[in-house]
Amino acid sequence: MGDLEIRAAVADDIPAIVGMLADDPLGAQRESPDDVTPYLAALERLSRDPNQHLVVAVREDRVVGTLQLTIIPGLSRRGATRSIIEAVRIHADERGSGLGTQLIEWAVAESRRQNCQLVQLTSDNTRTDAHRFYERLGFTASHVGFKLPL
Repeated sequence: MGDLEIRAAVADDIPAIVGMLADDPLGAQRESPDDVTPYLAALERLSRDPNQHLVVAVREDRVVGTLQLTIIPGLSRRGATRSIIEAVRIHADERGSGLGTQLIEWAVAESRRQNCQLVQLTSDNTRTDAHRFYERLGFTASHVGFKLPL
């Protein structure tokens, strides 16, 4: 399978990232792979924020996975810092290869390195396979999440 590198995303990675975001029934409804302009603007904003880590997994010079890790300092839990894992995507060719586990393990290790006391994530109700995956990695479905489109 070749060596895997997990690194910060750069502008040249955007088409591959957006392609993975759009490669499922939910993402196909909300992503626009033909217009990378808003994604490049978002990458610029993310790159300026030291608490944002948009990473890609690269194997044999090809982007095969991605996730975003956000570090959030807070007051609750005795001033705990937490992290949020978002937008985990694995290229269709790599699903089942263990890459998702490696990406999540990277995010948990980075969270520890940044002195987080809690790692959290949300997953759409319809992604039952993803829920089983996260539970296998030790996450528990402890909360109900709510969203309000603006």
